[in-house]
Amino acid sequence: QVQLVESGGGLVQAGGSLRLSCAASGRTISSYAMGWFRQPPGKEREFVAASSMSGGSTYYADSVKGRFTISRDNAKNTVYLQMNSLKPEDTAGYYCAAACTDYVRRVCAYWGQGTQVTVSS
Repeated sequence: QVQLVESGGGLVQAGGSLRLSCAASGRTISSYAMGWFRQPPGKEREFVAASSMSGGSTYYADSVKGRFTISRDNAKNTVYLQMNSLKPEDTAGYYCAAACTDYVRRVCAYWGQGTQVTVSS
């Protein structure tokens, strides 16, 4: 199994940037497709971004396309989510996941505990 720990969340003003990290242990992330999800207060968790095993293919929700970038550093066994031009509606708990089989239904084998991102207007 793989353990995932997110970090890098915090409070930022609209228009600002944050970089989230997801540190994996137990297994190399090169063995898994990786994804980021978020859950705004009172709402269901939603797909944000995904990366193929190699990192060669990436996918984004329309709401973040052009603003967020998912990337991997396999040597550090870490996946990142660079978030630019943040909006108040980006406020959510952000979760890293591994080995997802359905991003829409949020079916993933492994989940991190989440890190909070709050964007002030």
